[in-house]
Amino acid sequence: MAERLRIERANLSFGALVVAADISLALEDGARTALIGPNGAGKTTLVNLISGALTPSSGDIRLDGVSITGLSQAARTRRGIVRTFQISRLFPDLTVADNLRVAVIQRRREGFRLWPIRAPDEDIDREVAQQLDALGLAPVSGRQVRNLALGEQRLVEIALALALRPRVLLLDEPSAGVPQSESKLILDAIDALPADLAILLIEHDMDLVFRFARRIAVMVSGTMLMEATPAEVASDKRVEQIYFGRGDHGRGRQ
Repeated sequence: MAERLRIERANLSFGALVVAADISLALEDGARTALIGPNGAGKTTLVNLISGALTPSSGDIRLDGVSITGLSQAARTRRGIVRTFQISRLFPDLTVADNLRVAVIQRRREGFRLWPIRAPDEDIDREVAQQLDALGLAPVSGRQVRNLALGEQRLVEIALALALRPRVLLLDEPSAGVPQSESKLILDAIDALPADLAILLIEHDMDLVFRFARRIAVMVSGTMLMEATPAEVASDKRVEQIYFGRGDHGRGRQ
């Protein structure tokens, strides 16, 4: 498979404080890679470096072999690097369909006039309907986002990310705060994502991680401890000690 994204020896320091040290990671087309580690390990920092929210002090980030290290966050989004967030950034007073419509209009660069939403366009509505169907959101398309269960809101966030047509999707704790009874919605939605889409998933829910990932990257104290198959990570003594604790492979929330 072709390499989609590469982070090469990325470093980030704020004065004497080192928050990312010599981090390297690669994602191929269709990658299903989970990024795990204890709180403060640097997982969100790495996602911020990839998405452009932070600029590395040194190192390089390449998309399809071309350096994007100097590009802004907006420029990287246009190139196909899209992320979701731990905290919802939806429009709570809009319907599910209108949230998606806003994302599609923005991607098409038809202006940033979000208020009021433009009159319906057949092509836009067709694309919105496809995204709703793909994530099982059609039955709630007319409901305000604020009235959805948290698991459903997470699905809307993923749908918005897909509306931007990503080549690399960064999922930042999609199950955060979601009750266990709704977590299957998240996993089913991730399972249904396009097979050629490269996905990097940050997650504390180990059940979701091990069901999703073909590769797992483990971070500790701003460094990359290892990147390997789920079986190799689960059996690694360093991971047991640092992350899982006392040999408990902890298939549950940490």
